[in-house]
Amino acid sequence: MAKSKKDIKKVVLAYSGGLDTSIIIPWLKENYNNCEVIAVSGDVGQGTELDGLEEKAIATGASKLYIEDLNKEFVEDFIWPTLKAGAVYEGKYLLGTSFARPIIAKRIVEIAKAEGADAICHGCTGKGNDQVRFELTIKAFAPDMQIIAPWRTWEFKSREDEIAYAEAKNIPLKINRETNYSKDKNLWHLSHEGLDLEDPANEPMYNKEGFLELGVSPEQAPDKPTYVTVSFEKGTPVAVDGEKLPAVEIVKKLNKLGGENGIGIVDMVENRLVGMKARGVYETPGGTILYAAHAKLEEICLDRDTLHYKQNVANRFAELVYFGQWFTPLREALSAFVDSTQQNVTGDVKLKLYKGNIIDAGVTSPYSLYDEEIATFDEDEVYDQNDSAGFINLFGLPIKVQAKKKGL
Repeated sequence: MAKSKKDIKKVVLAYSGGLDTSIIIPWLKENYNNCEVIAVSGDVGQGTELDGLEEKAIATGASKLYIEDLNKEFVEDFIWPTLKAGAVYEGKYLLGTSFARPIIAKRIVEIAKAEGADAICHGCTGKGNDQVRFELTIKAFAPDMQIIAPWRTWEFKSREDEIAYAEAKNIPLKINRETNYSKDKNLWHLSHEGLDLEDPANEPMYNKEGFLELGVSPEQAPDKPTYVTVSFEKGTPVAVDGEKLPAVEIVKKLNKLGGENGIGIVDMVENRLVGMKARGVYETPGGTILYAAHAKLEEICLDRDTLHYKQNVANRFAELVYFGQWFTPLREALSAFVDSTQQNVTGDVKLKLYKGNIIDAGVTSPYSLYDEEIATFDEDEVYDQNDSAGFINLFGLPIKVQAKKKGL
């Protein structure tokens, strides 16, 4: 049974320090009988966005702020499984926000339990996907926990209303009315939504100062290509240009290389889980390189049937991640299948980065199924081309029978 407002004494808030969560702290205290608000920020690579967060949270009414370093777990337990699956939502989106929410929500639940909280609060809007991702995770680990979602109940109808409230409460914001893009940043990507992007007819202002943050537009990239080699062991990235690196550092290094070369900028109108279409611009420089490299390696390491079936799995896996269903039996089962397919996905992939393009430049693997002697156009002693006649006769038999039935 849901608790009444007067019975809620302690609330744990998913806190980013952005516009929504900045005003939620005083709003909670005003509307929930001056309840204690404990803020939690999951560090998944936001960088300088976390600077000064504790001081800001306390100043606006929080009793304390937890900043949890989740970077290593984020990459190893969420990004790598999704990469190995080859999961891409609607052919373009590399799921940067999607798989960051479950790991943050899981940690929030752990803190809420430790603190004896009465409720968990998030700042997701009623129009977005994140509300689902947060709340499904909360249900998975604290099924009876009360959830407060202010955007569904409060008096504010727009971000303009929120800014006005923040100004009235003297809450400092890092945005203004002119640069009020809705952004989400983590180690994997940066998303941009709102303002001029809400009209799909408008070209994004890639070259406008301050728009792109993880890199440059292809026009501003160097005129000389950059080569990079990514090494994998059982489908997992382990080295860049021969240098073994921890998971987090691999993403950071490839973000830098990709960003400098205008890699990984996506403009898409996607189908949100809640039913509407939404337009956004995503920057995923390192992730785009990793996806390209991993797919190239699978070309020579996976047999045809496994590769083709895995492509079907990738689409379903992407939907599960996008829909917030990370902590479900199906996602876990699909990950088990994916891990099985990755046992021989080991090797090196060389790529050429040039003005937003990723160009294949060579791939090697000790488990390669590519046999040059079989594939060659030159003379060989291992493939009898006469065998193909019988194969075609049998393979085409249903077509031949159907044609005869038509009287052809």
